Amino acid sequence: MQGSMMHMPLLISSLIQHAERHHPEQEIVSRRVEGDIHRTTYKQLASRARQLANAMAARGLQQGQRIATLAWNGYRHLELYYAVSGSGAVLHTINPRLHPDQVTYIADHAEDTTLFFDLTFLPLVEQIAHRVKTIKTFVAMIDKANMPASTSIPNLLCYEDVIAEGSDAFVWPQLDENHASSLCYTSGTTGNPKGVLYSHRSTILHSFAAALPDSLNCSASDCILPVVPMFHVNAWGLPYIACMVGAKIVFPGPALDGKSLYELFEHEGVTVSAGVPTVWQGLLGHVQSHKLQFSTMRRTVIGGAAAPPAMIQTFERDFKVNVLHAWGMTELSPLGTVCTMKFKHRNLSHEQQMAIQAKQGRGIFGIDMKIVDADGKDAPWDGEATGDLMVRGHWVSDDYFKSEGGKPLHDGWFPTGDVAKIDPDGYMQITDRSKDVIKSGGEWIGSIDLENIAMAHPAVAMAACIAAKHPKWDERPLLVVVKKPDHQLTREELLAFYEGRIAKWWTPDDVVFVDAIPLGATGKMLKHKLREQFRDYRLPTT
Repeated sequence: MQGSMMHMPLLISSLIQHAERHHPEQEIVSRRVEGDIHRTTYKQLASRARQLANAMAARGLQQGQRIATLAWNGYRHLELYYAVSGSGAVLHTINPRLHPDQVTYIADHAEDTTLFFDLTFLPLVEQIAHRVKTIKTFVAMIDKANMPASTSIPNLLCYEDVIAEGSDAFVWPQLDENHASSLCYTSGTTGNPKGVLYSHRSTILHSFAAALPDSLNCSASDCILPVVPMFHVNAWGLPYIACMVGAKIVFPGPALDGKSLYELFEHEGVTVSAGVPTVWQGLLGHVQSHKLQFSTMRRTVIGGAAAPPAMIQTFERDFKVNVLHAWGMTELSPLGTVCTMKFKHRNLSHEQQMAIQAKQGRGIFGIDMKIVDADGKDAPWDGEATGDLMVRGHWVSDDYFKSEGGKPLHDGWFPTGDVAKIDPDGYMQITDRSKDVIKSGGEWIGSIDLENIAMAHPAVAMAACIAAKHPKWDERPLLVVVKKPDHQLTREELLAFYEGRIAKWWTPDDVVFVDAIPLGATGKMLKHKLREQFRDYRLPTT
């Protein structure tokens, strides 16, 4: 016997319809590439999204076609989120920080037909415009007054002119909820990136779960600023979540420095934000150096890479900002775990609670996980055993776009490439990436633990630990460090900092001070570049 409930497909268009009907006056604030602050509302967003959908339909947009973007977080990008996916086409957000060769490859592999881009990326688009095979239409996301005076891009269109072509009398099609909605390519460090094709259903379910109190805890009383870019994994779902709950949303555009972010936080009353550790380092550096405080921000989501415990403590202790430590992947839409306390933890000491917060957290509803040993057998959840982290769930990819690289699943589980441990309460902690683990004399050394200790030193701005060749032990840890401005630190002082904090044989063999550590497009440290840079490095043997 079946139930007698209405059958309404889970569609992205339903989010903007809900926001327009129930939160029409709620603000959307954007710092534009033009440099000014733009204000609109959910009512205006919905109207312009329908206009854009109509205009693109008149230009021949078909369901299933891939429409590419090279854009910052802003209201125009948000309009495309809804106009493209809501129409039944597929929004392909391209990472503009990739090499032009990679951008060309991704656009061709996706078979994009149109590219919308912010003017910031005009030089990049000019490099690829005559190389891409399937993109025939280029649209600059700007008004007529700010269009480039000259460009090598053929028949370049103006975004505002395109929108003006369509009326807002557009009815969102009733698609199958399993219809593809958006496409994001992995930021793989080796080989070509692989595409992850999200569906309307997976996106809506992910948004429901991500908004829950034990997840990102978003509501209509929040002002959300997604620092995590909209060109990467749909900004962790926040552009969808904001419409779902009716929150005010603030977009930082290209200005991601500490000063610019802080000014937006304070002026717009931001209550929650989300980004990667490297962005928060810049923000904390600004507020600490200027002896500032946050007047409205009460929680921040840190993901994309493990948050150093010292960073979590600084936010909590010095600025009264609760840190939600999270973990996910492109293949997980991206949210997998969030670290929130259970009822049983309420009376723990501050130190004990901090130890829990250093972990990546519990699986949210919709995600199941396990760790397996070298033989593929399930490892215990005892907080000690480590293994390869495997996941499955309602918004986990079961294949890559065009089956690139072959089927990834192992007996129905997705291998994350992370090495982790899980405690008896279900809290997962990443100990390393499989490819980043250091094998010294047959024993494994986790680089994240060593990085976290270094990051706790007051003179260290950033630290990365990589394996360096060793004549006796095969590999030993090499610490690559960026010092804070106006701070002095020697190799000996930093190595002494490890005493009593870790097993002696885990202590790095050497320290190299550098001006900068290479970062990927999403703010992750590019350890493969460091390994390449220091592949011939000779460790001290005494």
